[in-house]
Amino acid sequence: MKLKNKGLFIALMIIGLWGSSLAILLTLDIARVNLALVPMGVFCQAFLYTGLFITAHDAMHGSVCQARPGLNNAIGTIAVRLYALFSYRKLLKKHWAHHRTPASGKDPDFHDGEHSGFLMWYLRFMKEYLSWRQIVGMAIVFQIMEYVLRISTLNLVLFWVSPALLSTLQLFYFGTYLPHRTPKGGYDNPHRARSNAYSTFWSFITCYHFGYHWEHHEYPYVPWWHLPEVRKDT
Repeated sequence: MKLKNKGLFIALMIIGLWGSSLAILLTLDIARVNLALVPMGVFCQAFLYTGLFITAHDAMHGSVCQARPGLNNAIGTIAVRLYALFSYRKLLKKHWAHHRTPASGKDPDFHDGEHSGFLMWYLRFMKEYLSWRQIVGMAIVFQIMEYVLRISTLNLVLFWVSPALLSTLQLFYFGTYLPHRTPKGGYDNPHRARSNAYSTFWSFITCYHFGYHWEHHEYPYVPWWHLPEVRKDT
């Protein structure tokens, strides 16, 4: 496979895995399965939700399909709509504001300058990106799946609602809080970011290598799956 098509292939694979996994889990008869498998399903789906957002994030940097910008942005739009009815255009604007002014008062991902603890920062982060229109839209989708498609309420909560929320925690903790919180002695680089020291395997498991965050800011057009190689070379 040529490198120029690899990003598109990976993006479509993640979207396909997310969709097929969700379809299986939503139709699962929980009463007939080993209950130990339920949390595994929740966390696996949360991981795929994170993959959806990372795919959209790469699209924002043009690295899903560099040769075809229209297709690249279409994939990003689909990914964030599936994730939580986000507007790709609005996310794109805010994400590049983050890259221009990281860890500052102009950074939409940063805390308010006073409440830098995990919880308050996370709540501000969610408030910045969630809108009432999204919440109402998701509620309507929930009702359609519950009453029109006859999907179990428990399955919807476990495998549609919970994984999405868990994914926001994963993305925030490994992609914003750890990389951009103020270190002792202050920031030491213009990106005001640092990377974790996880192995390639754990870097992927924790957040699709998003924890190699200095590398991402230094080389923003490098796709997520190529960040470990960049890290080794820098």
